[in-house]
Amino acid sequence: MVWLEKDNIWFPDPYTAPADMPLAFGGDLSVERLLFAYSLGIFPWYSEGEPIMWWSPDPRMVLFPQKLKISRSLKRTLKNKGFEVRFNTAFGEVIRLCASVRRKGQEGTWITPQMIEAYTRLHELGFAHSVETYLDGKLVGGLYGVAIGRAFFGESMFHIVPDASKVAFVHLVKRLERENFRIIDCQQSTPHMARFGAEEISRREFLDILGEAVNNNLLKKAVF
Repeated sequence: MVWLEKDNIWFPDPYTAPADMPLAFGGDLSVERLLFAYSLGIFPWYSEGEPIMWWSPDPRMVLFPQKLKISRSLKRTLKNKGFEVRFNTAFGEVIRLCASVRRKGQEGTWITPQMIEAYTRLHELGFAHSVETYLDGKLVGGLYGVAIGRAFFGESMFHIVPDASKVAFVHLVKRLERENFRIIDCQQSTPHMARFGAEEISRREFLDILGEAVNNNLLKKAVF
């Protein structure tokens, strides 16, 4: 177990991290540490009352933007349901709703007040982004994540009406493809993301691709 000190922004080598356990604990959620962590393929995930846990799982679920799959029913929704999609117009609302809207089979949330504050700072600096879906002028779905270089790291999504978060995700992926993003990190393997064309790759392959996507672009902000 590696304990991180707040005054030393450092992580163990993610290539040799445990496959299904945190590679480190502690540290903080400063902008500098978060950007450094994401550039190494490391992300925080923990619950209220626990120390910050940092992960780099193996395998890794990713989506290559050009491999996006859209089901026939979702294509009909995109065409006919009247959703309006916006980018970065309600980040605070999106992250708070991601924390509060309950999902089937889920108890509680890992999006703590500390996480909300940290990612809001990233958003204010242009590194964290939200996609919002509106219906009849009301926010009904969305997602947020972090963009560094040509890599996007998905964090969470929510929906109040069916398909609203899926619509936001499709619009995000198409925007990222137009901007020549290399990879979308989905972190953990889920059937939901697999239906969009996401796939598992080894951590080594993920880190190699990430290194190319982030190389010399750590402070380069995505165009949204």
